Amino acid sequence: MNFLAHIYLSFDDDEVSIGNFIADSIRGNRYTHFPETIQKGILLHRAIDTYTDAHPVHKKSSKRLHINQGHYSRVVIDVYYDHFLAKNWLKYSEEPLETFVERFYALLSEYYELLPEPTKKMMPYMIGDNWLLNYAHIKGIDKVLKGLYRRTGKRSNMDKAVLDLQKHYDLFESEFHSFFKDLVIFSHQKYKDL
Repeated sequence: MNFLAHIYLSFDDDEVSIGNFIADSIRGNRYTHFPETIQKGILLHRAIDTYTDAHPVHKKSSKRLHINQGHYSRVVIDVYYDHFLAKNWLKYSEEPLETFVERFYALLSEYYELLPEPTKKMMPYMIGDNWLLNYAHIKGIDKVLKGLYRRTGKRSNMDKAVLDLQKHYDLFESEFHSFFKDLVIFSHQKYKDL
């Protein structure tokens, strides 16, 4: 899953949200200096990623993209799924997406000193372009995918990935809902177990 889902799956626990958000910038066991609850978020993020990659619905979605996206297909599906979460936000949360996003951006500022350097460098772009809120729109997703395309050194087709989203939109959305209900159950149990 991408940023929005990881933050959502932190169950309104501030430090878990921070850990879940920064986890991709933390290698191996280089997280032990963080407060315990942030460590919990990092471990939760890793469990979510493992579960996601193994889930048959997520695999089906990414297989559909493999011809155009190759080994980036799972990354693209994660972005698509964040789009469907943002678009259908009120099915999953009573809090408006705008409020959720503003609250999270404020949280990032509050924990700024603890954030890894890559996260600190990304923050102005993320907040300035309001990535999390703009995930709800095709235009926002297109911008994210084109940004990822540039980050791969233009060695991917992610700049064209929005075309596959539009072509199979209803199918991807249906698969997202089927997958996400399983992921919420898994994540909530993992959150309690950690």
